[in-house]
Amino acid sequence: MSVQLFSPAGMAQPVPYHHVSVATGTRHVHVAGQVGRDADGKPVGDADDLADQVAQALRNTARGLAGAGAGFADVVRLRFYVTRWTPEQMDEFMAGVARVADEVGLPQPLPPSSLIGVEVLYAPDVRVEIEADALLD
Repeated sequence: MSVQLFSPAGMAQPVPYHHVSVATGTRHVHVAGQVGRDADGKPVGDADDLADQVAQALRNTARGLAGAGAGFADVVRLRFYVTRWTPEQMDEFMAGVARVADEVGLPQPLPPSSLIGVEVLYAPDVRVEIEADALLD
């Protein structure tokens, strides 16, 4: 299996992610709903700190991928849902990404990604939720 990440000429630059992924393989891996909580469901870090929540949610996403025999190198798409989002929070968001990128093997620029602002997630203290799609074999 291979994933090729790229941004064709003429697409907006710089952005912290690649615009396109092309993957070959047959086994799909979908990791849903990873948030900034530990295995016991307890919030990690400051509940209002977006960077803390992004970092832990990425750790949890990495665990989900690993459980299926995958890693971030196999990811073809990431989706980030963030509550109370404003563009001024991008530095704090990216600080959370940078904090764990090496630890979890997250390529930078990121795979194709969407950051979607939402009013609320499933619990009031949850600021970010991550979905990942990967392809293996």
